[in-house]
Amino acid sequence: MTGPADFTLVVPAFDEAVALPRLLDSVEAARAHHAGRVEVVVADNGSTDGTADVAAARGCTVVPVERRRIAAARNGGARAAETPWLVFCDADIELHPATFVAMDDRVRTRGVIGGATGVRYARSSVGIAVTYWSVWPFAMALGIEAGPMFVAAEDFWAVGGYPEDRSWAEDVALQRALIRRGRRDGRRFVRVPEARATASTRKFDALGDWHMFRFPVDHLRDRLTGDGTATADRYWYDDPPR
Repeated sequence: MTGPADFTLVVPAFDEAVALPRLLDSVEAARAHHAGRVEVVVADNGSTDGTADVAAARGCTVVPVERRRIAAARNGGARAAETPWLVFCDADIELHPATFVAMDDRVRTRGVIGGATGVRYARSSVGIAVTYWSVWPFAMALGIEAGPMFVAAEDFWAVGGYPEDRSWAEDVALQRALIRRGRRDGRRFVRVPEARATASTRKFDALGDWHMFRFPVDHLRDRLTGDGTATADRYWYDDPPR
């Protein structure tokens, strides 16, 4: 690579008219530090609150995605990308100003298939901290990371994109697929901690700071009673909360 990398940021969005401006403000700040091209695609997943209008007014490419699954929205947005590198993030986070500079640094490093920045939460509490540190050992063991993720479009499509048969943990499945692909030719999935994003705590605000410890119990109950997706659908797709 002789010049700065060009990125397309793909943002899945369902009724994100309130959150989206904060994200896009942070995109502008991060874009100002990066010499390459940064396009933004908002995959509008059936919004009813003017999300598409907010995105279009800010210069984003808006792609309607009918199927109400975040994996489908991510893939639909990626299909509209015209750059060799893809970045995926949720609508309710704020990018670190160094995001694209740090990602550019990694894509110039031989042996990197992709990576993610990780997140810090917008507020803290005992419950949020315990939740974070309970998940952290599993993430380290699996080699995965939260937050904005970057990958070459070629590798993204080679592993099939996000698995649309999953209603949740589609990001974990994708990263694991990239890690397996990278092992075949000596490439790594890396962390970019100097550009950690700030994540919203809106689910903690709505459901309580300890709510994640109920999720596996409820999900196990669903599996035992034959409805394996009820808790996941309620948690990620019902409104409110989302």
